[in-house]
Amino acid sequence: MKNYLRLSSMLFNQPLMVTPDMLDLGVRWANQALHLNIINIGPSSAIQAAIPTDFAASNERMAANDGRASVVAQTGVAVIPVSGALVPRGANLNLCETMTSYEGMRASIRQAIADPMVERIVLDIDSPGGAVAGAFELAADIRAMSQQKPITGLVNFMAYSGGYLIASACTEIVVSMTSGVGSIGVIASHVDKSAMAEKLGVKVTTVFAGAHKNDLTPHEPISDQSLRVLTDLVEESYAMFTSAVADYIDMPVSKVRATDAGLFRGQSAIDAGLAHRLASPQDALDEISYAVAQTRAQRQAGRLSVRAAAMRIQASL
Repeated sequence: MKNYLRLSSMLFNQPLMVTPDMLDLGVRWANQALHLNIINIGPSSAIQAAIPTDFAASNERMAANDGRASVVAQTGVAVIPVSGALVPRGANLNLCETMTSYEGMRASIRQAIADPMVERIVLDIDSPGGAVAGAFELAADIRAMSQQKPITGLVNFMAYSGGYLIASACTEIVVSMTSGVGSIGVIASHVDKSAMAEKLGVKVTTVFAGAHKNDLTPHEPISDQSLRVLTDLVEESYAMFTSAVADYIDMPVSKVRATDAGLFRGQSAIDAGLAHRLASPQDALDEISYAVAQTRAQRQAGRLSVRAAAMRIQASL
C-alpha cells in the first residue's frame, strides 16, 4: 500500500504534463487498485497491462545493456530509451511496466557525455508525458549537455506533453510520417471520495491548522479555495512549459500557446515548427551513424597524414 499511496499522490492534485488518455489510464488503475469507486470509470484490461506480472522484460533489458558498449564502440552513437510515463525518480518505477525516470535519464546522458567513445546521443522517445516535478530541471540539463555533444530527439513514435519538453531540449527533433509531437499543456485531477465514504457509513473529521492545510482533501468535494490553488498550479506549470519550449525551439511563446495543446504528426509537426526533419527511426539512426563514421574516417586520415609528414621530416634529418 505504501507504493500505491506514493503513486496516487503523483496522479491526483498535481499538475501533470501528460495526455488526457494517459491520465485516464492512471485514474482507472487507481480506481481498481485503491478501490476508490470513482464513478463513470469502469474496469479496463489496459489496467492489468500496466501492472507487471512478468519480470522477463527486465532481464531482457539487462542483457541488452551488455551489448550496448560494443555497439557504441562500433557506431559512436549512444541510444537512450525514453519510454512510457515519465516520473521523477527510479523509486517510482516499481508498479508500471513501462516508465522512465528523470534521474535515470539524466544519469544515462551524463554517462554518454563522459564516454570518449560516444560522439552522438539519441533519445529514443515514445512517451505520452508525465510528472511536472523534475521535468524542467532535466530539460535544462539536456540543453546544457547538448552543447558538449549533439543530442537528437528521435520521436519513435510519440513525444507528447512532458515527452515533447524532453525532445524540445535536444539539438534536433526527428519525426517519422506517423510520429506525433505536441500536447503542450498541463492537466490535473482531484478525486472526491466523500460520496463513497457516505455509502459505507464512514465520516471523516479533519482537524488542521493553517488555512491551506486541508486543500484538495479527497474526503470532501473540492472547495472554491482548493480549486483556485489547483488552477494556479496548472497555470504556473503551463507558463513554465510554454516558455521553456519557446526558448528551446526558438519560437515565440504566443505561437507555442497557439498550438492549444494540439497533436501534430509527421510533416504537420515540421510545418508547425515543432520538429526539424522527417525520417523513419531506422533511417535517422543510420544517417547519424554514417555521419559519425565519416567524421571518424576524416580524423583517422588526418592523423595518418600528420604521422607521414613527421616520418618524412625525420628521414630528411
